[in-house]
Amino acid sequence: MHNVGGIRRLIGIKDAAGYTGLSVHTVYAMVSQRRIPYVKVGRLVKFDVALLDTWIKQNTVMPMPQRRP
Repeated sequence: MHNVGGIRRLIGIKDAAGYTGLSVHTVYAMVSQRRIPYVKVGRLVKFDVALLDTWIKQNTVMPMPQRRP
């Protein structure tokens, strides 16, 4: 793991689940479906925090503007 500004850049599956608010099971399922960005380190699955932040922003659904009557 590499520290950038005091923050670990690569985190494990449990930390990624906590960071995203998803269950560990859901994160594993999303990895197997390639629906979430991840890094393979040998047989380990790691997550780049910057890529998770980008992924969260890309998957954010903004509210519709209110219609005026």
